[in-house]
Amino acid sequence: MISVFIVDDHPVVIEGIHSLLQNEKDIAWVGQAMNAQSCLGFFVNNTADVVLMDISMPGMDGVELCAVMKEKYPGIFILGLSAFNQGLYIKKMMENGASGYILKNSSKEEVIKAIHAVSDGNIFFSGEVGQVLAAYQKYSATELPLLTPREKEVLELIAEGYTNPQIAEKIFLSPFTVDSHRKNLLAKLQVKNTASLIRLAVEQKLI
Repeated sequence: MISVFIVDDHPVVIEGIHSLLQNEKDIAWVGQAMNAQSCLGFFVNNTADVVLMDISMPGMDGVELCAVMKEKYPGIFILGLSAFNQGLYIKKMMENGASGYILKNSSKEEVIKAIHAVSDGNIFFSGEVGQVLAAYQKYSATELPLLTPREKEVLELIAEGYTNPQIAEKIFLSPFTVDSHRKNLLAKLQVKNTASLIRLAVEQKLI
């Protein structure tokens, strides 16, 4: 029997997952919490095999809670649970000891499969999550292309919202040269537009 606990700040999500699992013969629902503090309080005197953990919660979020839980209770398996299909969140959860990551729109079959997989010591991702993580990991810090000091300077100004002519004026280059730097940055970091460029730069602490 696999005992399951959930922490999520939306009652409707808790009720939905509870109803998915309540008739499963080999899964026992042992409790729920709506924030990190309640979750930690439960585990002082109780335990569970698998914790479904929301990423985005007020106060301590799931990424931080995951690290605390794995430090205190290394034998508990944690499944990240989120509406966000973003590489950064997934990567941070895994770095903090999670055994997998599923989306809130996952099917009943996928949720049950995930619980079984992680309780057996395996890693599990919702189908599309695995693809997102794989794409994100192309940009692990060791593989990021090196930027020149000038490219970094231009990148920081782009992130601050300056236009090409404004950047040109600020750092005494021609708008044409600034535009070349911008295009080089997009090509080097393999992104299609400025929004993606800024997001990647922030996630990878390039700025």
